[in-house]
Amino acid sequence: MKIIECPRDAMQGIHDWIPTEVKAKYINQLLKVGYDTIDFGSFVSPKAIPQLKDTAEVLAKLDLKEDSANLLAIVANVRGAEDACHFEEIDYLGFPFSISEQFQQRNTNSSIEESLVRVEQIKKLTEAHRKKLVIYISMGFGNPYGEAWSPEIAAHWSQRLAADVGIEIIALSDTIGVSNPENIQQLFSTLIPALPQVEFGGHLHSTPETRIEKIDAAYHAGCRRLDAAIAGYGGCPMANDDLVGNMATETVLSYFQKTGIDTGLNFKEFETARAMATTVFPI
Repeated sequence: MKIIECPRDAMQGIHDWIPTEVKAKYINQLLKVGYDTIDFGSFVSPKAIPQLKDTAEVLAKLDLKEDSANLLAIVANVRGAEDACHFEEIDYLGFPFSISEQFQQRNTNSSIEESLVRVEQIKKLTEAHRKKLVIYISMGFGNPYGEAWSPEIAAHWSQRLAADVGIEIIALSDTIGVSNPENIQQLFSTLIPALPQVEFGGHLHSTPETRIEKIDAAYHAGCRRLDAAIAGYGGCPMANDDLVGNMATETVLSYFQKTGIDTGLNFKEFETARAMATTVFPI
């Protein structure tokens, strides 16, 4: 089971500045936990996400070892991808590909079809720099704009990205917390056997009351890659005024402990990171 820790998603919507040194210290502690991947920063316009304008400076302060977790950075366009590709330490680039036309414009200032072209260009960049591209199917379980949504729409774009662009990692993303066990089960159980060349993950924003049922549905539908953030901090500031937080890492770990599934994580180091998080994020 791959657990992806997302301090970038946890930090990005916070208005008060988190000092670079504090960010780096926190991520350095996360590196000790043994995660598969850490979604640590982004190369986007500082006007859009001012909290992450120091991603390159944070990266320079990370204590990376040969067996460290993979590092993932979010990009929204080719320029951001070019910036991220300059750093050998970064393993993955993540691109938010919304299946909501309105949200894609709001989030990346491009239409869905224009974003597909961007994905093709970014994919070529990642291949040239020996990195991998992760596509987030944002608004993958519904949207707040009254636009059409169905599992078939989410499946269509996943299939197109895999077949036409060659995307190998897709995270089905519940940007606003509207997923439920039924649509989680339907999407994963349909897409995983249909696209065996793709590694499917879940990025499921959630209220505390619905976390366990979402984890359970995703796992039993075949998902073996889950994004989370300690204490459920964060959410997408481009989606709603009221953020729906991330899946809480401690809930994910508790679920897998109780079901006897090994995550390979160091729980002592995790508890240290969990305690540190209270000094990083406003309560």
